[in-house]
Amino acid sequence: MDTIVIDGKSLNLEEFIEVARKRKRIELNKEAKKKVEESREYVASLIENKEKIYGITTGFGKFSDVLINKSEIIKLQRNLIVSHSCGVGRPLDEEVVRGIMLLRANALANGYSGIRLSTIQTLIEMLNKGVHPVIPEKGSLGASGDLAPLAHMVLVMIGEGEAYFKGERLDGRLAMDKAGIEILELVSKEGLALINGTQVMTAIGAFAIYDSINLAKISDLAAALSIEALKGITDAFDPKVHAIRGQKGQINSANNLLRILEKSSLTEKQGQSRVQDAYSLRCTPQVHGASKDAVSYIKDKIEIEMNAVTDNPLIFTEENEVISGGNFHGQPIALPLDFLAIALSELANISERRIERLVNPTLNNNLPAFLTEKGGVNSGFMIIQYSAASLVSENKILSHPASVDSIPSSANQEDHVSMGTIGARKAREVLGNAQKVISMEILTACQAIDLRGNLRLGEGTEILYKLVRERVPRLREDRIMYKDINIIEELVVSGEIIKEVENKIGEIL
Repeated sequence: MDTIVIDGKSLNLEEFIEVARKRKRIELNKEAKKKVEESREYVASLIENKEKIYGITTGFGKFSDVLINKSEIIKLQRNLIVSHSCGVGRPLDEEVVRGIMLLRANALANGYSGIRLSTIQTLIEMLNKGVHPVIPEKGSLGASGDLAPLAHMVLVMIGEGEAYFKGERLDGRLAMDKAGIEILELVSKEGLALINGTQVMTAIGAFAIYDSINLAKISDLAAALSIEALKGITDAFDPKVHAIRGQKGQINSANNLLRILEKSSLTEKQGQSRVQDAYSLRCTPQVHGASKDAVSYIKDKIEIEMNAVTDNPLIFTEENEVISGGNFHGQPIALPLDFLAIALSELANISERRIERLVNPTLNNNLPAFLTEKGGVNSGFMIIQYSAASLVSENKILSHPASVDSIPSSANQEDHVSMGTIGARKAREVLGNAQKVISMEILTACQAIDLRGNLRLGEGTEILYKLVRERVPRLREDRIMYKDINIIEELVVSGEIIKEVENKIGEIL
């Protein structure tokens, strides 16, 4: 299907990726269009009757008690956008901007926002034609919605700001002209409806959780390679052990390891040469499984928020009510995103410990120091462990929760905020570091396997090993290492590893 139909209720993570990352088109379904039009008609009637309603006939935030004349309502909406465009920092990635636009259109499709159908269609047209507003990554408190970054999105809709179009960074009006999209004049409620929501933190979080699902699977593969390289004991992965604890992620991870390592000639049974392995090998299912359970929980919260109505005030046409509430508050997504950073940090922490065991001659079961046959003149994999240690330590700092912080704003009218967008950005940064560490483990384990003699590998590890060696040769003399790391990281990030392995041995849970 080339087009994904949105209705505000049923968007899932896979469809989000199809639109935001793979550039599929979207359109509104008929029922959503009807609800949007009914909501708009009700708002128009309220203005005609001169009702006092927040954000429609009043100012914003602390100015909620200031009544706005009907003649100034259009000016009010424009002023809201230009005054709130205070984002700073680097522009968000194009795919994140696309995700933001998709999620905002999907939220508005629910018909509780009082926005014109034509305004939503403008946003959809921008997404479909590839007009991507320049949205700075910093400036949101994560309550009252992602006001500042979303204002930058809306700037382009009104012919201001900047946007990328066909690879060029252009003035917003010029980008819209080149794409053949008409500039908007926002009317009552529309400015607020477009910027009062959690779509920035949710879009960043959606990408982070999608890529985390793949990374959690790859972590089991990386660990299996290290277990083989270190002649690990597989008894600890016996299903009986994990069944009596009952933790789903742990059970799945242990089963994954046994399937991946099946038919390996490098693993051992307990008592064969030693009774047990160190925790970083033996407790892999417990640690990886806990992170997998966290990822599953967070995915659920992300998908709920992707279909949530998060602006204010909300228009209930059937009840003839306008209610000013707090659905814009990001706490329901801020806490899970902080949890995600912690879960990903742990995948990287235990991975780095396995790297240390691989390179340390006192721990690696008779492999050469730093996995080089000519130690001294060559440093081998010595500094890969340094770099991994640096990344996991950075992750520990980044895993401090953003959601426990708050700072009052708008003259204390907005006196508790979520910092959820900071949490989302931190989780994304931790993810990137974790992907690098696990890439380093894969590279290191393949070197160790070569030095071990590369006997028969497991059914899953053999596939991964071959993917690596097709791109990066065994290290015999020191060479520039970052190039090798980057090649393996691309394998990890792209999802190619999981695709290849699952095609041959079935789904990695």
